[in-house]
Amino acid sequence: MTALGRILSGREGGAAGGEAPVSVAACAHCGAPLPAGAATRFCCTGCEGAHALVAGLGLDAFYRRQETAAGTLRPAEAPPETDFAALARPGRNGEHSLELMVAGLTCGACVWLVEQALANEPEMLRARASLSARRLTLLWRGPATRANDFVALIARLGFRAAPWSPACLRATEDAEGRELLRALGIAAFGMMNVMLVSVAVWAGVDMGEATRALMHWLAALIGLPVVLVAGMPFYRSAWRSLRARRPNMDLAVSLGVLATAAMSLSETLRNGAYTWFDGATALLALLLAGRVLDRAARRRARQAVAELLALQEGTVQRLAPDGRAGHVPVAAVRAGERILVAAGERLRLDGVLEAEEALLDTAATTGESLPRRFAAGAALAAGTVNLGNPFTLRVSAAAADGSLAAMARLLERAEQARGRFVSIADKAARFYVPAAHAVALATFLGWWLGMGVSWQAALVPAVAALIITCPCGLAIAVPAVQVVAVGALFRRGVLVTSPTALERLASAGHVVFDKTGTLTEGRPVLLEEPGRPASALAEAASLARASRHPLARALVAACPSAPPAPAGVAEVPGQGLRCGETRLGNAAFAGVAGSDEGLTLWLARPGLSAVPFRFADRLRADAAPAVQALRELGLDSELLSGDGPVAVEAVAEAAGVGPWQARATPEGKAERIAALAVAGRRPLMVGDGINDAAALAMAHVSAAPQGATDLAQTAADLVLRGEELAVLPFAVRVARRAQRLARQNIGLSLIYNMVAVPCAVLGYATPLIAALVMASSSIIVILNALRAGKVPT
Repeated sequence: MTALGRILSGREGGAAGGEAPVSVAACAHCGAPLPAGAATRFCCTGCEGAHALVAGLGLDAFYRRQETAAGTLRPAEAPPETDFAALARPGRNGEHSLELMVAGLTCGACVWLVEQALANEPEMLRARASLSARRLTLLWRGPATRANDFVALIARLGFRAAPWSPACLRATEDAEGRELLRALGIAAFGMMNVMLVSVAVWAGVDMGEATRALMHWLAALIGLPVVLVAGMPFYRSAWRSLRARRPNMDLAVSLGVLATAAMSLSETLRNGAYTWFDGATALLALLLAGRVLDRAARRRARQAVAELLALQEGTVQRLAPDGRAGHVPVAAVRAGERILVAAGERLRLDGVLEAEEALLDTAATTGESLPRRFAAGAALAAGTVNLGNPFTLRVSAAAADGSLAAMARLLERAEQARGRFVSIADKAARFYVPAAHAVALATFLGWWLGMGVSWQAALVPAVAALIITCPCGLAIAVPAVQVVAVGALFRRGVLVTSPTALERLASAGHVVFDKTGTLTEGRPVLLEEPGRPASALAEAASLARASRHPLARALVAACPSAPPAPAGVAEVPGQGLRCGETRLGNAAFAGVAGSDEGLTLWLARPGLSAVPFRFADRLRADAAPAVQALRELGLDSELLSGDGPVAVEAVAEAAGVGPWQARATPEGKAERIAALAVAGRRPLMVGDGINDAAALAMAHVSAAPQGATDLAQTAADLVLRGEELAVLPFAVRVARRAQRLARQNIGLSLIYNMVAVPCAVLGYATPLIAALVMASSSIIVILNALRAGKVPT
């Protein structure tokens, strides 16, 4: 059932509608499942506010139009870091324009809601959204600062906006995909028209020679341009394979199509009994259709990834020599310039700390659960988040020369090495193509030299053999399975971003997990402790409201009714909070003897005993079952993390992971992956941080969860868009089934050819027999490929 069905089954449409009995527990705005017995109609306060906003704008019709997937419209928990006013382009008469990438646009109703909500803004002149490109163009008359208001409105509706970037443009404007679509249209048009002419020849047993010649020339006039133009994607690929001395399946297809067209032209010139332009055009149309479907599935995956990656882009506050700060794009900053990093902002450039100290969340770059304190002069890497007071940073390298760019170059080299992986279809082509061509050549020589017929007559059985052995079924054997398998995984929330990912995933033999954000949720939670005074929790949570530290946020989440932070609260970066003589922080800061116990905050008050608040980075609910399911599939596992030994050991034991290693550096992770590869273990790496990117790129196959950093998602072959790890064993099963079916398809194609080739060599293969063999083998291959998506969950 769609989200619309779930919503409408629990209420009348629209916010203004009456309250109907709720039969299915689903959020009234986004459609996400609600906990059993929930007293509210919404999954979060953001959805409740968005629902009220839609009602206030009079746009209740959205809920009657909605077709989006559950949960995709949930408003973001935190405001965007980007200053969109700096990206607005000034125009004439005080106008400004802005182009955005909007994540969450999944149907026409979403587009309608965004456009109508923005149109209600008095200064808005034009708001147009593209569903296919997820691109939103805004034009308004007023100050540039209104851009942030418009983005905030979009966020309140449940959509995420990010600056439109060249990466998004490359993901949507696919020249090769457009060429394939044009070629398919030409081939399909030509096939239908040539077939009409050919049917008349096949059925016209009493047709005169003049009429037959006219039909042949009509077929030639239509078929030859179609073969030459629509076949260009195959011809170029075949030529490249010849230059590289690695014949692929496109070479066999190209030779079969061109030889068929050449023989048909020869038969047209001599007014033979039949021509086979219909077979050549039908073959092109069928193969192009499979390739277009395969590319469409991958383009959809790339588009979804591009939406996630674009959310990481933005601006920085560059300091002028006179000390004034102005927002500029990251690419405009040069080495030696100074930028201001606000509290809660992500560092987008490498630099040297100029302030006395800074408290940074380095989980994305090192995997550490707790923030680290840095002193003045420390080198800070891009990707970390400022959890303390604002500070100035002297940029040490431009974006193109920084650590992220270096990581991107490493990924590019790894992708080039990974691109040398040979698909099973191309492996089969290395043996199949020479054998098929040898059979055709032997047939021609046998009839011409052995039987003494003319070379024109000898060409007919030779090309018939080539047509029957032309790997139509073989060429679509793997793409057909890939399309079905990729589609099945996409429906379960797994994006396949590499053409050979499924083949590599099917052969993986060992799993390497990261910890924070992969096996764990990456969000500390307060542990329940008997005997802890409720007043102490409320007081500690009140103090914690003044901090952005992860443990402070977890403390506030555990006691949301806590009063606002009292006046005079000061944060000591890396230690804790102080308000008069009351302190909340680590053991040393709170005056507690002994060492810290991992994720622990202490509340110290005058005249009272210190109260500990212990936290845990909660293990994903399905982490242990996923690890067990992978073990049942024959994949051993291990854990590599940059976190401390105590936390890593606890997670490894809870998840059932075998060996574990703490304090692992990015280089150490990559070295471990390389060692596993050398040992023939074919590692599957699962990670989410910048520190995992090199290991992800070097692994035999890799996966990244939805909340992973942009570099991790770029390096991964699979992106797990859901919050569950359980889809990983499912993906392995789908990949293995897909490879079995692909091999079955290849075997079926070869068996068909073995039966039909003798008929062609002996001259018994009429055009009808050749067409039936090609069509039936292709149909069986496609029907078998449809089984790839039928894997138990």
